[in-house]
Amino acid sequence: MLATQKQLDVMVKVFRSGTNTTFRKGEFIIRPGETPPGVFFIEKGLVKAFDITKYGEENLLIVRKENEIFPLIWAITGQERNIIYQALVPTSVWRIKREDFENYIKNPINPLSPLLDMTIEMYRIHSEHIINLEYRTVRERLVSFLLSMAERFGEKTASGTLINVPLRQQDMASSISATRETTSRELSVLEKHGYIQTKSPYVVICNVKKMRSFL
Repeated sequence: MLATQKQLDVMVKVFRSGTNTTFRKGEFIIRPGETPPGVFFIEKGLVKAFDITKYGEENLLIVRKENEIFPLIWAITGQERNIIYQALVPTSVWRIKREDFENYIKNPINPLSPLLDMTIEMYRIHSEHIINLEYRTVRERLVSFLLSMAERFGEKTASGTLINVPLRQQDMASSISATRETTSRELSVLEKHGYIQTKSPYVVICNVKKMRSFL
């Protein structure tokens, strides 16, 4: 990470000059087809970003966590991508106008390291997603996805590494270009052989090193 806590505090102060809103689990923050009403900073919670395929299915793009900004591409470029944002858990956010965000990033005295950290992390996640799709089997893609989520959201527990994000099987399936039925079957196989434990809607990786042997 490039940003210091002091630099992050400067950015947070900008957002705290805006509007604070709390969303319930499952509540839309940016609705389908809606122009973003501003730039959001997640104070607490998780936000799912997804779009809808031409077949009417949800396609998970990324999960945003505390101290992250969305929609980041729109905030910087002004280009809309028709992405939907929904609270995965009870979530508190701060919202400012895009013009205020532009003033923040254009002011030479403001440290941009926190923003650069988020941009690099977004690039890393999307790069991993592309690499993940190069795996030939669904099981390999599923294992790669779970390991990536564990790196970003993992919490050590007595049972292993908990991926502390409520994920539906459809979310996993869309991320690895597989059907929900196939994804469900592969999850069952991994659980049967002791690689994971499923505690819907959460997954625990029992042994990360052992899981990496698939790849």
